[in-house]
Amino acid sequence: MAAVRTRRPLRAALAAVVAVATLALAACSGQAQGYAADGEKAGYVSGDKSVTTWDPGHRPGPIELTGTSFAGDPIDVASWRGDVVLVNTWYANCPPCRAEAPDLAAVVTEYGPQGLKAVGINTRDEAGTAQAFVRTYGLTYPSIQDTDGSAIASLQGTVPLRAVPTTVLLDRQGRVAARILGMADPSTLRTLVADLLGESG
Repeated sequence: MAAVRTRRPLRAALAAVVAVATLALAACSGQAQGYAADGEKAGYVSGDKSVTTWDPGHRPGPIELTGTSFAGDPIDVASWRGDVVLVNTWYANCPPCRAEAPDLAAVVTEYGPQGLKAVGINTRDEAGTAQAFVRTYGLTYPSIQDTDGSAIASLQGTVPLRAVPTTVLLDRQGRVAARILGMADPSTLRTLVADLLGESG
């Protein structure tokens, strides 16, 4: 059995190839300036919705993810060991982030009592913009204000975050168990969360 599995729709895979080629050409012409892991200055870099899962014996981590929320509260994901953790990268002006926000809120509300924690990572927005987004979409979990990129850096090298939004699921030991590049499909996300919650601690 493979240690890592990635599922990617054919149409999405073809779109990803085109997007990579476009970015490569732009870079050669100097037009790619401003692209970063959290999107681009003039828009966003969206993922292909591929889902990658790691078998328990091959999961990277545990991840050490800390930061400060937009409300000024400290966040340390290590304190959530024993729970499944959903980590979502986002920013307010990202169309797929807005589209998936209600589904994320619903999943966290549904599975929270069973041991699901969640945290967002936002590298772009000021507190007022981020908090307005949270109110609009009814998000009940905190987000790290990651203007210095340290939270994203703690995930890179283990989980390559190539797009915003990206959703990462950590198992009860804090190890990377699954990743969704791009907007998360709610049924897929529920299946991944339920499977992880069903694992023994």
